[in-house]
Amino acid sequence: MPASFILRVAAPLLLWVPLLVSFYLLVRGHNAPGGGFVGGLVAASGLVFFAIARGETAAIAVMRLSPASWCGVGLLLGAGSGVLALFDPASGYLTHRWWFPDLPVKLPLNTAFIFDIGVYLVVIGTITAMFFALVAED
Repeated sequence: MPASFILRVAAPLLLWVPLLVSFYLLVRGHNAPGGGFVGGLVAASGLVFFAIARGETAAIAVMRLSPASWCGVGLLLGAGSGVLALFDPASGYLTHRWWFPDLPVKLPLNTAFIFDIGVYLVVIGTITAMFFALVAED
């Protein structure tokens, strides 16, 4: 059964709400509840809603990459976040590094945030891949 006209029209407009909320949850993840996993679930739910309304091909067009590619990039970011610590022989893998860029707002950046972005991308890729596999027509 095709999606209703109202759902097809509203889906692109409503897609950006969960994506913005997921980005907010990702950014505030280490100082308050949230992070890469929860943010990824919220973003994936918005993409799944869009796929229900518009179809798998439209959702993949919005994602720009296949879900497997999102997982691969996320895994590379997650594993690569610990590589910077290997340059210091006194520290172990995944020892955090901090940067404090000179910006008008206080924005401390660290390798844990890079790891969280990797988790975020892996969760989006995994959830959307599972959804697309479940609704695939034979």
